[in-house]
Amino acid sequence: MASCSTEIEVDAPDFQVSTTSNTFQVGEEVTFSFTGDADMISFYSGELYRNYENRDGRVVNIGNSDVLLEFSTDVSGGTQEDQLSLLASTDFNGNYDDLQSVKSATWVDITDRFKIIDSTGFVSSTAQDISDLVQNGGPIYFAFKYETRPQVENGFARNWMIQNFNLSYATTIDGQEVNVNIIDQINSGFRIVDSEPENAPSRSVITNTRVSLLGNIYRDPNDPIYDPNNPIFDPNNPIYDPTALEYDPLAVRPEYVPYNPDSPYNDPHTETWAVSGPVDLNETDLGPDRPRVIKAIRNTRMDDYTYTYNTPGQYTAYFVARNTSIDDVKEVVRSVNLTITP
Repeated sequence: MASCSTEIEVDAPDFQVSTTSNTFQVGEEVTFSFTGDADMISFYSGELYRNYENRDGRVVNIGNSDVLLEFSTDVSGGTQEDQLSLLASTDFNGNYDDLQSVKSATWVDITDRFKIIDSTGFVSSTAQDISDLVQNGGPIYFAFKYETRPQVENGFARNWMIQNFNLSYATTIDGQEVNVNIIDQINSGFRIVDSEPENAPSRSVITNTRVSLLGNIYRDPNDPIYDPNNPIFDPNNPIYDPTALEYDPLAVRPEYVPYNPDSPYNDPHTETWAVSGPVDLNETDLGPDRPRVIKAIRNTRMDDYTYTYNTPGQYTAYFVARNTSIDDVKEVVRSVNLTITP
């Protein structure tokens, strides 16, 4: 008896790379000539975020860098003034269950550091340094506090919107000065926390790109909802009858609740907070540097590859050549040192 293996093994690629010179000018084409072949070839140029040495990831220390915060605001409708403020905390415990839990933290009002214009149309706050707020690198939380005063006396609440929320800092990566994003609007993790979520909930909404803050509805005794003769309370209303032309499959007959003039929730003073997730200001994980795949399995043999560098400097270009099967992978890595002159 004899045993056999059904695994499909591959050989390491017979692959080499060369150039006619190791020195080229900015904007001049660099031709990398190949000998041998491989199923797949990937290229790391050695430029910023295209460095083979950082293929497994890159973590950058923020250190003593200036941390800049910027966002845009827009407001519409209503007449109430001074509803919106911006606060920061380094001791919030992350409990978003109720507003009392949020307010038990120490919050610093930083509204006056930013340009927040009380007019329609998104306006940038301009980037401002908030490094002084950080204690031992964070974490730090941000909150947009929105206040609704009684609307009979103070006018209707306004709709404030925040977008383009961005926290960044300047640093040097691979010899280049760059601005690194710490968080943006999508990754900010804002959550709505209301002072009266059951009795006077706000109409605030959070999406991936925007925080929209709008106060609770003022209960008007003249609202048709408080009229017991309102057709929506009539069980014989044809919108509830599947056989009627007026039938609305989404209509649900509400329970009549009379207006209570003594209710403290008719026109209350409420607060709505949009609180961010924690932001670590010790370091930033930029993830792995990615190569450019210049040859896939389905492509024909390549004899050369041309690339142009637009910034002077010292670079090491890497080519990763790989042969693959369903059971096996073998690769070789080739590099070329280059000097790019102005």
